[in-house]
Amino acid sequence: MDPIYRIIAVALVTCLATIILKPVRSDFAIMVSVVGGIIILFMLVRYVSGIFDVFMQIFSTTNLSSSLYKLVFKIIAVGYLIEFSASICSDTGNASLGDKVLLGGKIIILVMALPIITNILNIVTELLPK
Repeated sequence: MDPIYRIIAVALVTCLATIILKPVRSDFAIMVSVVGGIIILFMLVRYVSGIFDVFMQIFSTTNLSSSLYKLVFKIIAVGYLIEFSASICSDTGNASLGDKVLLGGKIIILVMALPIITNILNIVTELLPK
C-alpha cells in the first residue's frame, strides 16, 4: 500500500474513533487523537531522513556554506511549527489567534530568509555584465 494511503487510513480511523468516543469518554477521544497523530508522525520519519540526505547532497556538491544549510532547515522548521501551532489554535476555536500566529511566522521566515535573498542578489549582480 502506498504510504499516503496508510496515512489517510490511520487518520480516518482515528477520526472515526474520536467521533465515536467523544460523547461517551471525551478524555479517551483526546488520547486516541493524539496517538493517531503520533502514529502518522512515526510513519513520516523515514521520509524526513531522506529529505535531509538530499539536502546534504545538494550542499556538498554546490560547496555552499554550512551556515546556509542550517538556515534553510531553521526556516523549514519554523514553517512547520507555525503551521502546527496555528492549526491547534484553529482546532480549539481560536481561528483569529491562529491567523496571527501564521502572520507572525511569515514575518519571521521573511526575516530569516533575508541573508539568502541577499546572497542570491549578490550572485546575480556579479553575473550581470557591467
